[in-house]
Amino acid sequence: MSVLDANTVVAGDACICDAPLDLAADAGPIDCLDPRTRLLAAIVFALVVVVLNAPAAAAVALGLAAALGIAARLPLQATLHKLATLDGFMVMALISLPLTVPGEPWLSVGGMSASWSGVERAVLILLKGNAVVIAMLALLGSMDSVLLGRALARLGAPHKLVHLYAFTIRYLDVLHREYQRLRTAMKARAFRLRSDRHTWRSIGWLFGMLMVRSIERAERITAAMRCRGFDGRLWPMQDDSAFRKPDAVFALVSTAGIALLMVIASL
Repeated sequence: MSVLDANTVVAGDACICDAPLDLAADAGPIDCLDPRTRLLAAIVFALVVVVLNAPAAAAVALGLAAALGIAARLPLQATLHKLATLDGFMVMALISLPLTVPGEPWLSVGGMSASWSGVERAVLILLKGNAVVIAMLALLGSMDSVLLGRALARLGAPHKLVHLYAFTIRYLDVLHREYQRLRTAMKARAFRLRSDRHTWRSIGWLFGMLMVRSIERAERITAAMRCRGFDGRLWPMQDDSAFRKPDAVFALVSTAGIALLMVIASL
């Protein structure tokens, strides 16, 4: 949910838009925080949760992440769908852990035994993974890509990293559209995917042409930006915003939550 304003920067066919969040009446309190606050909170929370070794602490972390999701007003159905996708990727590892981790037997079937230690580790991974994903969706999911780039720049991230991020976000969609045009041209010539030499050669030509056109576009963008006096900085990534009272309150609450997790983990 973003709106274009007068700070749109056009460099040839490159367009990087200063697109602040459109804070509608139903925007959650998380959206009103400084992007740097949200980014720092997401990073610290993820790092702390990853090193937790106690299921109780991981369960509390999941509860805190759920509270963040409620505060951010995440859509329930879409969030559950994303979590189901994540859990689907982890299901084989979660099933195999009780069978491969040694420990006190929990269940024995057909000569195979599942251990309590394996079950505990599987539950721990499940809780931590879901907690991190929900927190990331709550803190960063509704953030505009330019705001995230600004937050990285203001927090002292290398300029090259910020530029790489900004152009990657912009041109992934451009490359996808170019790929779609090439695929449409192939279909117009009655190309059909088969398991034969012609198909593999055609796919090779497809990706080769995509690479060539990507390089040509990059050269045009570079030349256009130099003609417009590009000095190594993307000005839409620069701002003079300051931390406000809501950011301080959120920082205190977040610190208390992190401290609670560490205390529970140490018990």
